[in-house]
Amino acid sequence: MSDIVVPGSSPDADIEAMKRLAEGDDLALNEIMNRWKNPLAAYLYRTTGSREVAADLSQETFVRLYQSRERYRPSAAFPTYLFHIASNLARNHARWRKRHPSVSIEEFCLKMQELQGDDVSPDQAAVSKEWADCVDKALARLPEDLREALHLFTYEEMTQHQIALTLGCSVKAVESRIYRARQFLKEILLDLQKS
Repeated sequence: MSDIVVPGSSPDADIEAMKRLAEGDDLALNEIMNRWKNPLAAYLYRTTGSREVAADLSQETFVRLYQSRERYRPSAAFPTYLFHIASNLARNHARWRKRHPSVSIEEFCLKMQELQGDDVSPDQAAVSKEWADCVDKALARLPEDLREALHLFTYEEMTQHQIALTLGCSVKAVESRIYRARQFLKEILLDLQKS
């Protein structure tokens, strides 16, 4: 697999923007945000399961990136650095949620609105919703470390080496987590379909 590529950018563009940001050009952050806000929000949505939380954590990721602008060294690919910050924030949020559980009615209503559309038949919408619910439930049941590794590999198309740097573990651990996540998902989806 190759490095993550965002349309309209190059790996050097992000490094150059970070250098300018460190030198005091605050507008360089806008360039980075424009390139990475959608992939970052998608990653955080799949990690947290909430668009609202993903939006908040995306903003916080960019705040942390700005705060670390002078310490940034391009020793790894920029996406690895950015997603490492996001992963840490998502883990912290998950720990906080375990201590402070809640149910968001707004979040449920938004999800239901997303599933409704003018161009889908009611049967298609019902099947899509049922399958999406099964997948969401299965992903939510995965241990956090497995869910993160699987998401970065599948949706963000990071290499195992990039994931290892992002999550702060070995490449072998990433390989194992992805394998175990896939096995667990198969079992969970089969159980959910039976029930």
